Amino acid sequence: MARHSLYETKSRPGVGIRAIGRYLPERVVTNAELARTLPTNDDWIRERIGIEERRFSAPDEWSSDLGAKALADACHQMNINVRDVDLVICSTYTPDHMLPNTAAAIMHKAGMPPTPGFDVNSGGCPGAVFALDVGAKYVSSGDYPRVAVVLTDVGSKLFDPEDRTVGVIFGDAAACYILEPTLPGKGLGDVLLRSDPDHYSSVYAAREQRTDRNGLPKKSAFGDNFTTMRGNDIKEFVLGVIPDFIREFVLKAGLELDDINFFALHQANRNLVHGIVDALGQPRDKTLTNIERIGNTSGASVPLVLREAVDSGRLHAGQLALLTAFGGGLNYGAALVRWCGPEDFVIQET
Repeated sequence: MARHSLYETKSRPGVGIRAIGRYLPERVVTNAELARTLPTNDDWIRERIGIEERRFSAPDEWSSDLGAKALADACHQMNINVRDVDLVICSTYTPDHMLPNTAAAIMHKAGMPPTPGFDVNSGGCPGAVFALDVGAKYVSSGDYPRVAVVLTDVGSKLFDPEDRTVGVIFGDAAACYILEPTLPGKGLGDVLLRSDPDHYSSVYAAREQRTDRNGLPKKSAFGDNFTTMRGNDIKEFVLGVIPDFIREFVLKAGLELDDINFFALHQANRNLVHGIVDALGQPRDKTLTNIERIGNTSGASVPLVLREAVDSGRLHAGQLALLTAFGGGLNYGAALVRWCGPEDFVIQET
């Protein structure tokens, strides 16, 4: 028998998403531009992946630059100062440096006072759920009532310039959840995290000395570091595992799929997003895609979809959203969120 949902059993304050900040680099890269240097074309990319254009960061833009702007945007929406944030958690697979953490660089560039911060590396794309869960636990502790969870990646800087597989898919972006305590029964509900280490090598970034077709050394913006992805492995995993994972998760939460008002799915590939929804027997109008315009933005993809859903009126206070993210590890996770209105938060706006 399915257990009761967290929404029915919790009497203590919940944790809600108060705002979602975002930042997209200015440079728009079309399929036609990529086709000038990669063995591909516009029709192939649109048909196989569903992307028309994506954003690439400028040469001097790094994960912390995008992340600081997403954090500032989230604070602007709430009419608060970045100094009012109690903790910053950054999820990235493209850190500015190996040391120190990118959260510290984000706080420095955002002009924050001495505030605790650290990074979470859950495999890039899964950070949308993994880092969210980490941040929610800090809010629940009572010690950090306002937590910023920043998802930021500059995946284009890890490209092998001759690798079509990654070159046509990823775009650069940042998003930022602001988490605060809510009234009981509101906000974040059940969360389920999993890993399948047997697929560890399906997508990874590593130091590798590579040469081009002329035998000359290849470099990314991170030197000898490059992203490798086995597209067919990801496709088989997503379509073979994720729909059943979502069914199991929803059942354990004491709900049915029809109870979900909005599915916020990682934008790995438009065909995969539609494939998941179709396999669940749910209408496609219960989700949306933005991969057409900004590509696969890794950890930022799910919060950016949520932001668009709220801004467009697709997701309202009181409705139930299911967040699902998957990627390196292979890590994958899902979270239920009862979307909150201003009146649902313990900290009231002034």
